[in-house]
Amino acid sequence: MHDGNDLDLIDNGPVVVRKRRKGIYILPNLFTLAALFGGFYAIVMAVNGRFELAAVGVFCAMVLDSLDGRVARMTNTQSAFGEQMDSLSDMVSFGAAPALISYVWALKGLGRWGWFAAFVYCACAALRLARFNVNTAVVDKRYFQGLPSPAAAALVAGFIWVCTDLGVKGDAVAWPMFVLAMYAGLTMVTNVPFYSFKDVSMKRSVPFVVIVLIALGIAVINIDPPTVMFGLFVVYGLSGYAVYGWRKAKGVQTSVISTSTDEPDERGLHK
Repeated sequence: MHDGNDLDLIDNGPVVVRKRRKGIYILPNLFTLAALFGGFYAIVMAVNGRFELAAVGVFCAMVLDSLDGRVARMTNTQSAFGEQMDSLSDMVSFGAAPALISYVWALKGLGRWGWFAAFVYCACAALRLARFNVNTAVVDKRYFQGLPSPAAAALVAGFIWVCTDLGVKGDAVAWPMFVLAMYAGLTMVTNVPFYSFKDVSMKRSVPFVVIVLIALGIAVINIDPPTVMFGLFVVYGLSGYAVYGWRKAKGVQTSVISTSTDEPDERGLHK
C-alpha cells in the first residue's frame, strides 16, 4: 500500500522509506557554467594570441559570477553543490585564466621570474578561495578578507586589455605586469578589508537621482571601456589598504574575521 508520502507497507511488515533523489538546480548553475566558459574562452583566446578577447572573457566571467549567487538566493535554490561548483569555476576563471593569460602575453619573456609571478598569482587565488569557503560563517558580510579573486582577475585582465587597446606589446611592459600580478595575488591572501557591497539591497527603493547617476556611469564606461574598467578596479584594489590604514589610525580592529572557524579565539590576534 502506498500512502503518497514515500512510505511503503509490504505484508504488514516494517516501513520502508524511499529516499528522494537529490537533484541539481539548473538556473544558478547555468550562470556558473557560463562563467566557467568565460574563463575557458579567455585561455583559448590567449593561446591564439587574441589577448583583448581573452581579457573580455575574464570580465564576462566576472559579471556572470556576480549573478549566480544572487539568482540562487532570489529563487531559493542555494545548495552545497552550487557552492562547490562556484568555487571550482572561480579557480579557473579568476585563478588559472589570468595567470596563464599574463604569462603568455608578457611574463614569458622574464624567464623564471615570469612563471614565478604567474604561479604566485594562481596559488594565492586558490588559497583565497579556500579561506573564503571555510570562513563564510564568521565573516563580516560588509567586507571581504583580502582582495576578492574576481577583482584581482580584473586588475590583471584590465591591464592587458588597456595595453592591447593602445597597441602596447606585452614584452614592453613585462616588469609592470610582474608587479601587478604579484600585487593582485598577494593582496588576495592578506587580512586587508575590502568592501563587499553585499549590504546594498536591490529591492530597496532609491531616489530618482540614483538611477540618473547609474545611467551616467554606464555612459562613461562606454566612452573607453578598457581604461574606465581598469581604472575602477585600480581604485578598488587600493581601497582596502585605505580602509586598513584608517582603521589602524582609529584603533579599530582591522581584521574582519578570525582566520579559522575552528579557533574563534584567533580573532584577537589580528588587530
